[in-house]
Amino acid sequence: MKALEIKSASGADIVPYFDDLARLRIGVFREFPYLYDGTIEHEREYLATYANSQGAVVVLALDDGKVVGMSTGIPMASETDEVKKPFIAAGYNPARIFYFGESVLLPQYRGQGAGVRFFEEREAQAKRVGGFDYCTFCAVERPVDHPRRPADYKPLNSFWENRGYVHKPELSTTFTWQDLDETAKSPKTLSFWMRKIEA
Repeated sequence: MKALEIKSASGADIVPYFDDLARLRIGVFREFPYLYDGTIEHEREYLATYANSQGAVVVLALDDGKVVGMSTGIPMASETDEVKKPFIAAGYNPARIFYFGESVLLPQYRGQGAGVRFFEEREAQAKRVGGFDYCTFCAVERPVDHPRRPADYKPLNSFWENRGYVHKPELSTTFTWQDLDETAKSPKTLSFWMRKIEA
């Protein structure tokens, strides 16, 4: 398999990719641990936040021009209260933090280094924009005995630790979405990982 093309897009340059990115997010996030039952309409609204926010970035993984992976980053000041509140409560200034929204990649393209590039490109964007002390992201907390947890499931904790991120379970938030086996939306707990930006 040939190497993927990795490129970053910001502002209006993100818009042509909306539908491809929406389908990708819906497809990958159906997997454990997110089990997300999403819609194209909601995804377009979500992606518009990145297109309209100064300093935001969408990193694309392309195979012959086809979107097969993506990751996002945005100044935390442009994020929702659910993201900002735990940091404010802990004494952090959201204006000094760059937030990573997600990394998603189709299964057949995993293990080729795209995940590392996603982190590198978003960290580079935080440095380009400037004024940030930390990069951070959050991950959903699912019980070990969750009925949909695959027998071979391996969390990404070690990968994140190898990238220099430290788990901060005291920083947690709640997002609401509908799982595949739910009839309505329900709250989910997510905890944050952080890394100090090197000068």
